[in-house]
Amino acid sequence: MSIKTFLLPDLGEGLTEAELVRWMVAAGDVVAVDQPIAEVETAKSLVEIPCPFEGVVSTLHGDAGQMMLVDEPFISVNTGGEEAEAPEAERAQSYREEERAGTQVPAEESAEADEGSGNVLIGYGTSSAQRKTSRRRKPRGGVAAPAAQAPAEAARVINPLVRKLARDNALDITTVRGSGPEGLILRTDVEAALSADAAAAAPAAPAPASAAAVPAAPAQAGGADSKTGLPVASSQVLSGVRKTIATAMSTSRREIPEATVWVDVDVTKLLKLRSMIKEAEGQAPSVMALISRFAVAGLRRFPELNSRIEAEADGGLRHTLFEGVNLGFAAQTGRGLVVPNVRNAHKLNAKELSAEFARLATVAREGKAGVADLSGSTFTINNYGVFNVDGSAAIINYPEAAILGLGRIIEKPWVVNGKIKVRSICEMTLSFDHRVCDGGTAAGFMRYVADAMTDPKTALASL
Repeated sequence: MSIKTFLLPDLGEGLTEAELVRWMVAAGDVVAVDQPIAEVETAKSLVEIPCPFEGVVSTLHGDAGQMMLVDEPFISVNTGGEEAEAPEAERAQSYREEERAGTQVPAEESAEADEGSGNVLIGYGTSSAQRKTSRRRKPRGGVAAPAAQAPAEAARVINPLVRKLARDNALDITTVRGSGPEGLILRTDVEAALSADAAAAAPAAPAPASAAAVPAAPAQAGGADSKTGLPVASSQVLSGVRKTIATAMSTSRREIPEATVWVDVDVTKLLKLRSMIKEAEGQAPSVMALISRFAVAGLRRFPELNSRIEAEADGGLRHTLFEGVNLGFAAQTGRGLVVPNVRNAHKLNAKELSAEFARLATVAREGKAGVADLSGSTFTINNYGVFNVDGSAAIINYPEAAILGLGRIIEKPWVVNGKIKVRSICEMTLSFDHRVCDGGTAAGFMRYVADAMTDPKTALASL
């Protein structure tokens, strides 16, 4: 009997954990390579995990609702071989010791891992060169390469989960003393440092009060909040998508000095043009797709808005401009607000954009959008008009440089050639990072898009 244990793979974007939604197999079930075995929810989307082994399920290392860590045991499968592996606990301990010591994986073990895919998602490559590892390689000749003598403590942190624990708790990992081999910083070291900081920050305990002055016990669930005195309907720690949204919004507001410009646009001719296309061809691009086509064209003329500013390791800032456009769009789902993106939107016409918007919105609502669908956008458009509101100063999708907002289209009195007429009006807003450009650039982009929306035939003729 040969038991092979599959570790939860890296699901992309540096994600280190995922919530186990449900198992699709049970202990004793026969599984095949690439067969979906579980559904997990990351901060990005719902993901089906395929099995890298063929055999009989031996152990499921988790229960529904449990947070599972990347590179931790996920499922064990009896592959039916004659060679028995080390017991589960022994294998896990051996893996950790190997990781801490920074040793090279034996060639035969590496070959076996490649053959069975290891902890890599099927379809994402299974060669050892593609696998993510923190172990040191041997140079030619078989002699282990000595570790670089980096002065910073962070250089001796092997496990990314240890880094994440320190980062999430605002702990400078360079101040932590490692207790592992060669001063390696372990999870226990970070936890001890956090406990010490908490103890140092805690106020001195007050002198015991008299029985009459002792306050009432804290309210239980459903009781009153101690700060407001109001009844508590519910209270829970943010996790999953809600936590990701909260973090992204806070980062955007903290890091980006944004400004907002807006303009009311007469889209009467745009709506008429769309109706003519629908009558002639039976279907027509969505209004959002038509406007997006103009916006993408506008970004070619004002590329500063299709860029991002990111911090360098030395504290400096790097400004990157993109030649193409990955167009993100805000989509409201049952799991929260997500931003799918149309890759290479600059290569698509309005009809193709409309089709991609519809496809991505569907997979996002179903929770089936992949990491690539939900990351990598360079500019975002937000159609909040679907909520029947006129305008909004949208928060920029960090680390992008701008977001274009579209309000509802509503009939209003409008002056045309000196006469008041009823026209279809849409309020359009642009929130932009003031570090990448001045107001003139933002206004120039807005006027280009607004003029194209007002006279779409002329604009389309030049695209």
